[in-house]
Amino acid sequence: MTVFTFLVMLGMLATVVVLFRGIGSMAQGGEYDFEHSHHYMFARVGLQLVTVALVLLALLLQVK
Repeated sequence: MTVFTFLVMLGMLATVVVLFRGIGSMAQGGEYDFEHSHHYMFARVGLQLVTVALVLLALLLQVK
C-alpha cells in the first residue's frame, strides 16, 4: 500500500464520519443543529476536495 492509497482511504473515512455527524446534527434539530450542521457540511466538502486532489495527484504521479 502506497502513501497515497493510505491518505485517500483516510480522507474517505474522515469524509464519511463528518457526513454522518452532519446528518445526526440535522436529525437532532434545535439549537445544536442551528449552530453546527453548516460547519459539518463545509468540512465535508473540504475533505472531499482534499481526497479528490490526492486521487488526482496519485494518478498524475503514476503516469510518469
